[in-house]
Amino acid sequence: MKTVAIIGAGQRGQYVYAEYIKNHPEEAKIIAVVEPNDFKRNRLVKNHGIKDENIFKSTGDFFSKGKIADLLIIATMDEMHYDQTLQAIELGYDILLEKPISPSKDECLEIVRKAEEKGTLLMICHVLRYTPFFRKIKEIIKSGVIGEIVNIQHNENVGMWHMAHSFVRGNWRREEDTSPIILQKSCHDLDILVWLVDDECEKISSFGDLTFFTENNKPKGAADRCINCNVKDCIFDARKAYLPIKGDWPANVVSDIQEEEEILKSLSENQYGRCVFSCDNTVCDHQVTIIKFKNGVTATFNLSGFTHEISRTIKIMGTKGEIRGNDANSSIEVIKFTSNAVEEIKKDIYKVDVFDGGHNGGDEGLMKDLFNILKTGSKESESSAIKSLQSHLMSFAAEESRLNNKVVKIQDMMGDN
Repeated sequence: MKTVAIIGAGQRGQYVYAEYIKNHPEEAKIIAVVEPNDFKRNRLVKNHGIKDENIFKSTGDFFSKGKIADLLIIATMDEMHYDQTLQAIELGYDILLEKPISPSKDECLEIVRKAEEKGTLLMICHVLRYTPFFRKIKEIIKSGVIGEIVNIQHNENVGMWHMAHSFVRGNWRREEDTSPIILQKSCHDLDILVWLVDDECEKISSFGDLTFFTENNKPKGAADRCINCNVKDCIFDARKAYLPIKGDWPANVVSDIQEEEEILKSLSENQYGRCVFSCDNTVCDHQVTIIKFKNGVTATFNLSGFTHEISRTIKIMGTKGEIRGNDANSSIEVIKFTSNAVEEIKKDIYKVDVFDGGHNGGDEGLMKDLFNILKTGSKESESSAIKSLQSHLMSFAAEESRLNNKVVKIQDMMGDN
């Protein structure tokens, strides 16, 4: 059984990683937590019976103890990853690190280089590789039924309410403070494209903007806070967004105490109660990216907050057929080409099993892989830092392209490293 320390007892630290460990006591036990928020820290301490000497409010106090567990899970905000991960590498921890590795390209490169030098197990939470949906698509590609991949169209449909919560009002609304949306939200998607194509990106171009969630689109007479606003039928009213789902995500991000009175109090004070047209958000609300891989495959990736459904949809076009998939309903369609327009179309439909847990089973798949690696002593992971680095470089290149209106070569992102 492995011992585990967690830095960050927020949503994913508490309800994904810690919950998995609690449900698999034969694999691991959480023995330490680092969390400045008293409510979140105390909840994790209570749920896992952590001893007083291993309860920390600051990473400085935690790291000063040396290595006190086998595995360190880092589930903090993006800008904190660099210092925390480098200290963990130096102390010899095996590490599970939330994506992105860092909001800085140079920091990403240094973290990966240090991990490789030290032989550290550093896994990045690129959970899409572990979902039954994308694993089935990978299996179909490898079977050769659609021939060689020529082109891919991939869409991340963020969903309007998710966009408003996380990227207009929420923690990831300002790229100056965290990271661009294509890195924070969509390094998942660039990573899955790399995995499906099974090659590295050669060059990339991207266009996008913050179009809708701006002061210019604020309704006449709207207040700066929803709780004081009398505009009728506004779909972005924070009271409509959070009160009907109290106790669940994302309402439980708005207020630690999930009672209507406390949620309303929080909406009168924190960023989640602000009018979506009067926030200090700077990240794009839509972005399209064009990708060329070294093996000649081309792809387009479309990120949009202007969808009803929260899903990923994909179309993979090969020399013998095509694959169409929608992870929201776990459906995959394989169409084999015919010689003419009247010949009967050969089509196979797959309904992939739906699993409990986040990211359509990807969170549990990631944790299973992690503890299997720890059990066997292997350092090879489906989502190792060295593999995940490619999607991060693509994200940085896409943002450079968007801002400077140019095609960017991935090799140029490597610098002197």
